[in-house]
Amino acid sequence: MKTRIGLIFGGRSGEHEISIRSAVSVIRSIDRDKYSVVPIAIDPSGHWLSPDASCKLLADDVADLLDVRDQDGSYGLLADTAFNGLTAMDGEHSNIGLDVIFPVLHGPMGEDGTIQGLLELANIPYVGCGVLASSCGMDKVTMKTLFKDAGLPICRFIWFLRKDWEADPEKLIANIEKKVGYPCFVKPSNLGSSVGISRAGNAEELAAAIKLAAEYDRKIIVEEELRMREIECAVIGNDDAEASRPGEYIIRNKEKSFLDYVEKYSGTGNNEFVVPAPVSEELETKIREMAVAAFKAIDGSGLARVDYFLRSDNGMLLVNEINTMPGLTDASGFPKMWEGSGRSFTDVIDLLISHAIERHSDRSRNRTGT
Repeated sequence: MKTRIGLIFGGRSGEHEISIRSAVSVIRSIDRDKYSVVPIAIDPSGHWLSPDASCKLLADDVADLLDVRDQDGSYGLLADTAFNGLTAMDGEHSNIGLDVIFPVLHGPMGEDGTIQGLLELANIPYVGCGVLASSCGMDKVTMKTLFKDAGLPICRFIWFLRKDWEADPEKLIANIEKKVGYPCFVKPSNLGSSVGISRAGNAEELAAAIKLAAEYDRKIIVEEELRMREIECAVIGNDDAEASRPGEYIIRNKEKSFLDYVEKYSGTGNNEFVVPAPVSEELETKIREMAVAAFKAIDGSGLARVDYFLRSDNGMLLVNEINTMPGLTDASGFPKMWEGSGRSFTDVIDLLISHAIERHSDRSRNRTGT
Protein backbone atom coordinates (compact mmCIF):
# COMPACT_ATOMS: atom_id res chain seq x y z
CA MET A 1 0.00 0.00 0.00
CA LYS A 2 1.37 3.41 -0.96
CA THR A 3 2.09 6.10 1.62
CA ARG A 4 -0.22 9.04 0.95
CA ILE A 5 1.57 12.40 1.00
CA GLY A 6 -0.37 15.63 1.54
CA LEU A 7 1.60 18.19 -0.48
CA ILE A 8 0.76 21.69 0.79
CA PHE A 9 1.91 24.53 -1.45
CA GLY A 10 1.21 28.11 -2.51
CA GLY A 11 0.53 30.19 0.56
CA ARG A 12 0.10 33.84 1.43
CA SER A 13 3.71 35.00 1.22
CA GLY A 14 5.53 36.79 -1.58
CA GLU A 15 7.04 33.42 -2.52
CA HIS A 16 3.70 31.92 -3.60
CA GLU A 17 4.80 31.25 -7.18
CA ILE A 18 8.12 29.70 -6.11
CA SER A 19 6.20 27.37 -3.81
CA ILE A 20 4.08 26.20 -6.75
CA ARG A 21 7.23 25.52 -8.78
CA SER A 22 8.71 23.58 -5.86
CA ALA A 23 5.55 21.49 -5.63
CA VAL A 24 5.74 20.65 -9.34
CA SER A 25 9.37 19.50 -8.91
CA VAL A 26 8.45 17.27 -5.99
CA ILE A 27 5.51 15.72 -7.87
CA ARG A 28 7.65 15.01 -10.93
CA SER A 29 10.47 13.44 -8.93
CA ILE A 30 8.73 11.51 -6.12
CA ASP A 31 8.80 7.70 -6.29
CA ARG A 32 5.28 6.92 -7.46
CA ASP A 33 5.73 3.22 -6.67
CA LYS A 34 5.97 4.14 -2.98
CA TYR A 35 3.91 7.31 -2.66
CA SER A 36 0.66 8.87 -3.86
CA VAL A 37 0.34 12.64 -3.67
CA VAL A 38 -2.73 14.65 -2.64
CA PRO A 39 -2.25 18.31 -3.73
CA ILE A 40 -3.43 20.90 -1.19
CA ALA A 41 -3.00 24.49 -2.36
CA ILE A 42 -3.38 27.68 -0.33
CA ASP A 43 -4.23 30.67 -2.49
CA PRO A 44 -2.67 34.14 -1.94
CA SER A 45 -5.64 35.23 0.18
CA GLY A 46 -5.25 32.24 2.50
CA HIS A 47 -8.06 30.00 1.24
CA TRP A 48 -7.37 26.26 1.23
CA LEU A 49 -8.36 24.68 -2.08
CA SER A 50 -9.74 21.26 -2.95
CA PRO A 51 -7.33 18.75 -4.50
CA ASP A 52 -9.07 19.28 -7.85
CA ALA A 53 -8.75 23.09 -7.64
CA SER A 54 -5.18 22.71 -6.38
CA CYS A 55 -4.27 20.60 -9.38
CA LYS A 56 -5.31 23.42 -11.71
CA LEU A 57 -2.53 25.61 -10.29
CA LEU A 58 0.10 23.11 -11.36
CA ALA A 59 1.69 22.33 -14.71
CA ASP A 60 -0.51 20.25 -17.00
CA ASP A 61 1.89 17.33 -17.21
CA VAL A 62 1.65 16.55 -13.48
CA ALA A 63 -2.15 16.10 -13.34
CA ASP A 64 -2.05 12.37 -14.02
CA LEU A 65 0.53 11.87 -11.26
CA LEU A 66 -1.75 13.06 -8.46
CA ASP A 67 -4.27 11.46 -6.11
CA VAL A 68 -7.25 13.67 -7.00
CA ARG A 69 -10.88 12.66 -6.63
CA ASP A 70 -13.86 14.33 -8.24
CA GLN A 71 -14.66 17.33 -6.10
CA ASP A 72 -17.53 19.82 -5.89
CA GLY A 73 -15.06 22.56 -4.96
CA SER A 74 -15.58 22.44 -1.21
CA TYR A 75 -12.79 21.08 0.91
CA GLY A 76 -11.59 20.84 4.44
CA LEU A 77 -8.91 19.34 6.63
CA LEU A 78 -9.90 17.63 9.85
CA ALA A 79 -7.23 17.52 12.53
CA ASP A 80 -7.92 14.76 15.03
CA THR A 81 -5.16 13.47 17.28
CA ALA A 82 -7.28 10.42 18.12
CA PHE A 83 -6.62 9.29 14.56
CA ASN A 84 -3.03 10.56 14.62
CA GLY A 85 -3.18 13.02 11.81
CA LEU A 86 -5.06 14.95 9.18
CA THR A 87 -7.95 13.74 7.07
CA ALA A 88 -8.83 15.42 3.80
CA MET A 89 -12.57 15.80 3.20
CA ASP A 90 -13.95 15.92 -0.30
CA GLY A 91 -17.26 17.47 -1.34
CA GLU A 92 -19.23 14.36 -0.48
CA HIS A 93 -17.57 14.15 2.95
CA SER A 94 -15.65 10.98 2.20
CA ASN A 95 -12.24 10.80 3.84
CA ILE A 96 -8.87 10.91 2.13
CA GLY A 97 -6.46 9.82 4.83
CA LEU A 98 -3.04 11.49 4.82
CA ASP A 99 0.02 9.71 6.21
CA VAL A 100 2.70 12.39 5.93
CA ILE A 101 2.50 16.12 5.15
CA PHE A 102 5.06 17.77 2.88
CA PRO A 103 4.58 21.54 3.38
CA VAL A 104 6.40 23.01 0.39
CA LEU A 105 5.72 26.53 1.62
CA HIS A 106 8.28 29.32 1.46
CA GLY A 107 8.26 32.50 3.51
CA PRO A 108 5.79 33.79 6.12
CA MET A 109 2.64 31.81 6.93
CA GLY A 110 4.31 28.56 5.96
CA GLU A 111 8.06 28.42 6.56
CA ASP A 112 7.87 30.37 9.81
CA GLY A 113 6.44 27.76 12.19
CA THR A 114 2.76 28.53 11.62
CA ILE A 115 1.87 25.49 9.51
CA GLN A 116 4.27 23.42 11.60
CA GLY A 117 2.26 24.31 14.71
CA LEU A 118 -0.93 23.10 13.04
CA LEU A 119 0.73 19.83 12.09
CA GLU A 120 2.10 19.36 15.60
CA LEU A 121 -1.41 19.76 17.01
CA ALA A 122 -2.69 17.26 14.45
CA ASN A 123 0.03 14.83 15.54
CA ILE A 124 1.05 13.89 12.01
CA PRO A 125 4.54 13.39 10.54
CA TYR A 126 5.66 16.29 8.35
CA VAL A 127 8.72 17.08 6.30
CA GLY A 128 11.06 19.79 7.51
CA CYS A 129 11.99 21.73 10.60
CA GLY A 130 9.78 22.01 13.66
CA VAL A 131 8.05 25.07 15.08
CA LEU A 132 11.05 26.58 16.86
CA ALA A 133 13.61 26.02 14.12
CA SER A 134 11.20 27.22 11.43
CA SER A 135 10.39 30.46 13.23
CA CYS A 136 14.03 31.14 14.13
CA GLY A 137 15.20 30.32 10.62
CA MET A 138 12.59 32.65 9.11
CA ASP A 139 13.54 35.66 11.21
CA LYS A 140 16.97 36.84 10.07
CA VAL A 141 17.56 38.82 13.27
CA THR A 142 16.85 35.90 15.61
CA MET A 143 18.79 33.58 13.32
CA LYS A 144 21.91 35.73 13.37
CA THR A 145 21.68 36.07 17.15
CA LEU A 146 21.69 32.27 17.49
CA PHE A 147 24.58 31.97 15.04
CA LYS A 148 26.59 34.48 17.04
CA ASP A 149 25.85 32.59 20.26
CA ALA A 150 27.06 29.37 18.57
CA GLY A 151 30.35 31.03 17.68
CA LEU A 152 29.65 31.23 13.95
CA PRO A 153 31.08 34.28 12.12
CA ILE A 154 28.56 36.73 10.64
CA CYS A 155 28.68 40.15 8.94
CA ARG A 156 27.85 43.53 10.52
CA PHE A 157 24.15 44.32 10.63
CA ILE A 158 21.51 46.49 12.28
CA TRP A 159 17.77 45.92 12.57
CA PHE A 160 14.71 48.00 13.36
CA LEU A 161 10.93 48.00 13.12
CA ARG A 162 8.81 49.60 10.42
CA LYS A 163 7.29 51.94 13.02
CA ASP A 164 10.80 53.17 13.93
CA TRP A 165 11.33 54.15 10.31
CA GLU A 166 7.98 55.87 10.06
CA ALA A 167 8.56 57.75 13.34
CA ASP A 168 12.00 59.23 12.57
CA PRO A 169 13.58 58.22 9.22
CA GLU A 170 16.39 60.80 9.42
CA LYS A 171 17.59 59.49 12.79
CA LEU A 172 17.45 55.91 11.55
CA ILE A 173 19.44 56.65 8.40
CA ALA A 174 22.11 58.39 10.48
CA ASN A 175 22.36 55.35 12.75
CA ILE A 176 22.70 52.98 9.79
CA GLU A 177 25.40 55.18 8.24
CA LYS A 178 27.31 55.11 11.53
CA LYS A 179 27.04 51.37 12.32
CA VAL A 180 26.91 49.76 8.86
CA GLY A 181 27.83 52.35 6.23
CA TYR A 182 27.53 52.30 2.45
CA PRO A 183 27.05 50.33 0.35
CA CYS A 184 24.63 48.09 2.23
CA PHE A 185 21.76 45.69 1.65
CA VAL A 186 18.27 46.20 3.04
CA LYS A 187 16.08 43.14 3.58
CA PRO A 188 12.75 42.18 5.11
CA SER A 189 13.64 40.12 8.17
CA ASN A 190 11.09 37.40 7.37
CA LEU A 191 11.23 36.63 3.68
CA GLY A 192 13.36 34.69 1.19
CA SER A 193 14.06 34.14 -2.53
CA SER A 194 15.57 37.67 -2.63
CA VAL A 195 12.08 39.21 -2.40
CA GLY A 196 12.10 42.83 -1.16
CA ILE A 197 15.90 43.09 -1.06
CA SER A 198 17.71 46.18 -2.36
CA ARG A 199 21.23 47.55 -2.46
CA ALA A 200 21.78 51.11 -1.24
CA GLY A 201 24.80 53.25 -2.02
CA ASN A 202 23.62 56.53 -0.48
CA ALA A 203 20.92 58.00 1.76
CA GLU A 204 18.39 58.41 -1.05
CA GLU A 205 18.75 54.80 -2.17
CA LEU A 206 18.66 53.66 1.45
CA ALA A 207 15.33 55.39 2.04
CA ALA A 208 13.84 53.78 -1.09
CA ALA A 209 15.19 50.36 -0.09
CA ILE A 210 13.71 50.61 3.40
CA LYS A 211 10.32 51.63 2.00
CA LEU A 212 10.37 48.56 -0.27
CA ALA A 213 11.38 46.17 2.53
CA ALA A 214 8.69 47.67 4.78
CA GLU A 215 6.06 46.60 2.27
CA TYR A 216 6.88 42.97 3.09
CA ASP A 217 7.67 42.97 6.81
CA ARG A 218 7.43 44.98 10.03
CA LYS A 219 11.03 44.06 10.92
CA ILE A 220 13.85 45.19 8.64
CA ILE A 221 17.54 44.30 8.64
CA VAL A 222 20.42 46.20 7.04
CA GLU A 223 23.72 44.43 6.38
CA GLU A 224 27.11 45.62 5.22
CA GLU A 225 28.06 44.92 1.61
CA LEU A 226 31.10 42.74 1.21
CA ARG A 227 33.37 41.98 -1.69
CA MET A 228 32.72 38.29 -1.67
CA ARG A 229 31.50 35.11 -3.28
CA GLU A 230 28.18 33.53 -2.30
CA ILE A 231 28.44 29.84 -1.39
CA GLU A 232 25.59 27.49 -0.45
CA CYS A 233 25.44 24.13 1.30
CA ALA A 234 22.46 21.78 1.73
CA VAL A 235 21.71 19.86 4.92
CA ILE A 236 19.53 16.78 5.45
CA GLY A 237 18.85 14.89 8.67
CA ASN A 238 17.60 15.16 12.21
CA ASP A 239 19.95 14.84 15.17
CA ASP A 240 22.62 13.29 12.92
CA ALA A 241 22.50 15.75 10.05
CA GLU A 242 24.78 15.61 7.02
CA ALA A 243 25.86 18.28 4.56
CA SER A 244 26.13 18.15 0.78
CA ARG A 245 28.99 19.36 -1.32
CA PRO A 246 28.74 23.16 -1.60
CA GLY A 247 27.49 25.04 -4.63
CA GLU A 248 27.98 28.52 -6.02
CA TYR A 249 26.07 30.80 -8.38
CA ILE A 250 28.44 32.09 -11.06
CA ILE A 251 27.03 35.41 -12.30
CA ARG A 252 27.92 36.14 -15.93
CA ASN A 253 26.36 39.60 -15.94
CA LYS A 254 29.03 41.53 -14.06
CA GLU A 255 26.80 44.61 -13.91
CA LYS A 256 24.59 42.78 -11.38
CA SER A 257 25.58 43.70 -7.82
CA PHE A 258 23.71 40.74 -6.35
CA LEU A 259 21.65 37.76 -7.43
CA ASP A 260 18.07 38.99 -7.23
CA TYR A 261 14.73 37.21 -7.59
CA VAL A 262 14.62 37.58 -11.38
CA GLU A 263 18.17 36.31 -11.85
CA LYS A 264 17.49 33.26 -9.68
CA TYR A 265 14.26 32.09 -11.27
CA SER A 266 13.72 33.63 -14.71
CA GLY A 267 16.17 31.45 -16.59
CA THR A 268 17.84 34.44 -18.27
CA GLY A 269 21.11 32.56 -18.61
CA ASN A 270 23.03 35.22 -16.70
CA ASN A 271 23.99 32.80 -13.95
CA GLU A 272 25.00 29.18 -13.52
CA PHE A 273 24.88 27.12 -10.33
CA VAL A 274 28.08 25.09 -10.05
CA VAL A 275 28.49 22.00 -7.85
CA PRO A 276 30.94 21.55 -6.31
CA ALA A 277 31.83 25.18 -5.73
CA PRO A 278 35.42 25.89 -6.87
CA VAL A 279 37.02 25.98 -3.42
CA SER A 280 39.87 24.08 -1.77
CA GLU A 281 39.27 20.72 -0.11
CA GLU A 282 40.05 22.31 3.25
CA LEU A 283 37.51 25.10 2.73
CA GLU A 284 34.85 22.65 1.51
CA THR A 285 35.26 20.65 4.72
CA LYS A 286 34.85 23.84 6.74
CA ILE A 287 31.74 24.84 4.78
CA ARG A 288 30.12 21.47 5.41
CA GLU A 289 31.00 21.47 9.11
CA MET A 290 29.66 24.99 9.60
CA ALA A 291 26.46 24.08 7.74
CA VAL A 292 25.72 21.33 10.25
CA ALA A 293 26.65 23.68 13.12
CA ALA A 294 24.21 26.34 11.84
CA PHE A 295 21.51 23.67 11.45
CA LYS A 296 22.02 22.57 15.05
CA ALA A 297 22.12 26.18 16.30
CA ILE A 298 18.44 26.59 15.40
CA ASP A 299 17.58 22.97 16.37
CA GLY A 300 16.89 22.08 12.75
CA SER A 301 15.39 18.85 11.43
CA GLY A 302 14.59 17.45 8.02
CA LEU A 303 16.29 19.85 5.65
CA ALA A 304 17.81 23.29 5.25
CA ARG A 305 20.12 25.30 3.04
CA VAL A 306 22.91 27.36 4.59
CA ASP A 307 24.19 30.40 2.68
CA TYR A 308 27.67 31.86 3.10
CA PHE A 309 29.72 34.89 2.22
CA LEU A 310 33.33 34.11 1.28
CA ARG A 311 35.16 37.43 1.61
CA SER A 312 37.44 38.36 -1.27
CA ASP A 313 39.73 40.61 0.79
CA ASN A 314 40.78 38.14 3.51
CA GLY A 315 39.24 34.78 2.58
CA MET A 316 37.06 34.73 5.71
CA LEU A 317 33.95 32.53 5.59
CA LEU A 318 30.82 34.09 7.08
CA VAL A 319 27.44 32.45 7.63
CA ASN A 320 24.77 34.62 6.01
CA GLU A 321 21.52 32.75 6.70
CA ILE A 322 19.73 29.42 6.86
CA ASN A 323 16.60 28.50 4.90
CA THR A 324 14.48 25.84 6.57
CA MET A 325 12.37 25.12 3.48
CA PRO A 326 14.66 26.03 0.59
CA GLY A 327 13.42 26.26 -2.96
CA LEU A 328 13.01 22.84 -4.59
CA THR A 329 12.46 24.07 -8.15
CA ASP A 330 14.42 23.01 -11.20
CA ALA A 331 16.44 26.22 -10.79
CA SER A 332 17.08 25.81 -7.04
CA GLY A 333 20.41 25.00 -5.45
CA PHE A 334 19.19 22.45 -2.87
CA PRO A 335 18.41 19.57 -5.26
CA LYS A 336 21.38 20.45 -7.45
CA MET A 337 23.80 20.24 -4.53
CA TRP A 338 22.55 16.79 -3.56
CA GLU A 339 22.70 15.65 -7.18
CA GLY A 340 26.30 16.87 -7.24
CA SER A 341 26.88 14.87 -4.05
CA GLY A 342 25.62 11.66 -5.66
CA ARG A 343 21.95 11.70 -4.63
CA SER A 344 19.06 12.06 -7.06
CA PHE A 345 16.15 14.30 -6.11
CA THR A 346 13.95 11.19 -5.98
CA ASP A 347 16.27 9.71 -3.33
CA VAL A 348 16.34 13.03 -1.46
CA ILE A 349 12.52 13.16 -1.29
CA ASP A 350 12.42 9.58 -0.03
CA LEU A 351 14.99 10.45 2.64
CA LEU A 352 13.06 13.55 3.71
CA ILE A 353 9.88 11.54 4.19
CA SER A 354 11.79 8.92 6.20
CA HIS A 355 13.24 11.66 8.42
CA ALA A 356 9.74 13.11 8.92
CA ILE A 357 8.46 9.75 10.16
CA GLU A 358 11.55 9.28 12.33
CA ARG A 359 11.18 12.72 13.92
CA HIS A 360 7.49 12.16 14.59
CA SER A 361 8.26 8.82 16.22
CA ASP A 362 10.90 10.45 18.43
CA ARG A 363 8.50 13.22 19.51
CA SER A 364 5.91 10.59 20.35
CA ARG A 365 8.22 9.29 23.07
CA ASN A 366 7.73 12.49 25.07
CA ARG A 367 5.41 12.31 28.03
CA THR A 368 2.36 14.53 27.63
CA GLY A 369 0.77 14.02 31.05
CA THR A 370 1.73 13.48 34.66
